Amino acid sequence: MDGNTSLALRFEEDRTHLRAVAYRMLGSASEAEDAVQEAWLRLDRTDTSGVGNLSGWLTTVVGRVCLNMLRTRRTRREEPLDAQVPEAPVGPDDGGDPEEEALLADSVGVAMLVVLDTLAPAERLSFVLHDMFAVPFDEIAPMIERTTAATRQLASRARRRVKGGSVVPEADLSRQRRVVDAFLAATRGGDFEALLTLLDPDVVLRADRMVVPTPEPIMMRGAQPVAKGAMAAVGRARFTGPASVNGSVGLTMASNGRLRLVLDFTIADGRITAIEVIAEPDRLGQLEISVLDN
Repeated sequence: MDGNTSLALRFEEDRTHLRAVAYRMLGSASEAEDAVQEAWLRLDRTDTSGVGNLSGWLTTVVGRVCLNMLRTRRTRREEPLDAQVPEAPVGPDDGGDPEEEALLADSVGVAMLVVLDTLAPAERLSFVLHDMFAVPFDEIAPMIERTTAATRQLASRARRRVKGGSVVPEADLSRQRRVVDAFLAATRGGDFEALLTLLDPDVVLRADRMVVPTPEPIMMRGAQPVAKGAMAAVGRARFTGPASVNGSVGLTMASNGRLRLVLDFTIADGRITAIEVIAEPDRLGQLEISVLDN
């Protein structure tokens, strides 16, 4: 076995781990794959004979690559939601595999990806590498050109954003979570009857003009129309997950790790009495979103 073959086999042993790091950094399966490929190219042209911990070295390389990608990522022009995540076929807007993207988003948590996307690149790197992959702060600090203490502070600040806070009692949050989880499961499964049992007969749904999009906001009233509307959004539901929205339990939908849509629920006596569907970028930016405790 020649040196290149041996090196390639060694790299493959770490590929899954490196893709996990890159995906949490970038929120996109295809971009994560690009970052991992760049790491391989750097490994292939580097003399690593003096490297004692090759896995750690590769993790650092992927982190640096992702950091550069985040710093140079250009803000995409805001498009109507259906242009970004069409209903048929449904999937990310980067040409990736929709099934893979949905599975990856579920494995990490849609809310986690959404919150990570709000962090500055250095904050995101510090939090992801330390809190998710146990990389010591003194190894992360040189990557972002900060002191170890400053890097620790960045991760702490990111951690507070991820965890958020709520003034809603824990028992109420648990009850809300059960209803919202059931709503998401019924929508993903296309279970119309199950949806009806979760909706108040006089439930009101309001959606801003960017959701469809339409010239004017949409309003629906009644369990049957709202349930039918939910059935039409089965594709979007694959990229949707529970989150804390302004301190209560809601649903967030993300494409390539970027927040696209939020469902804000009003729940009374175990039933959904109102749903606010938000997709306008300015309104999304005003929401406080954090990750729910499991």
